[in-house]
Amino acid sequence: MLQGSKEKEQKGPEIRDEVFREEINKVSDFKFGSKVAGVFDDMVSRSVPYYDEMQRMISELAADHAQKGTNVYDLGCSTGTTMIGMNTTISEDIRFVGIDESPQMLEKCNEKLKEAGFTRPYDLIAANMHDSFKVENASVVVLCLTLQFIRPVAREKVLRTIVDGLVPGGVLILVEKILAEESLFNRNFIKYYYDMKRRNHYSELEISQKREALENVLIPYKLSENILILREAGFSHCETFFKWYNFSGVIAIKN
Repeated sequence: MLQGSKEKEQKGPEIRDEVFREEINKVSDFKFGSKVAGVFDDMVSRSVPYYDEMQRMISELAADHAQKGTNVYDLGCSTGTTMIGMNTTISEDIRFVGIDESPQMLEKCNEKLKEAGFTRPYDLIAANMHDSFKVENASVVVLCLTLQFIRPVAREKVLRTIVDGLVPGGVLILVEKILAEESLFNRNFIKYYYDMKRRNHYSELEISQKREALENVLIPYKLSENILILREAGFSHCETFFKWYNFSGVIAIKN
């Protein structure tokens, strides 16, 4: 577990995502190792529609629901972008907890938090959410593009762990890649998504190889299916706050 300090370090240049630039004979399943951690920020900014706006919305929502003396969790915190954003909007006495299964991601996250001059105490914990993890005294929990990487059979258990760890009135902020409600629209939505990647200078080879790497790793649900499992896990109110073709954001409240 890494613990936070206010120490600042010199920020290095952002490295461009070229993980799938060269042809790979046999594409293996996507992993969040050191190669991905080093280019992750460029990867998501070019691969996720309205990523900056999405992060701003998460920070706004978190600020309205964070409760003094509680914890704010970022599950699948990756390189810490969401934590840094929430740090600028949440004013109460709050401790941040970032959880990720990738040690390389957590190392990068710790570097970024220090570079940003993170102003509050935090813990970074290595844990595989398929096995076990803890959420305690939480008023806000964020799952930003994380639940989709958890095996479907384990998702309800993960959500129940979150519900159990939330204080009354606590919220889950969920962002996911999704399937269209009507399969008729899936092909078009995927086409528009790949067009966005092309506009962000990904080649056909990069798009194809990453799609193959993610095929058995990222398993999206429909928006309605995500809302259903949130309600079944114990959330009483759910509302969509973001939607772009095959991406959505939902906030869910525990009574």
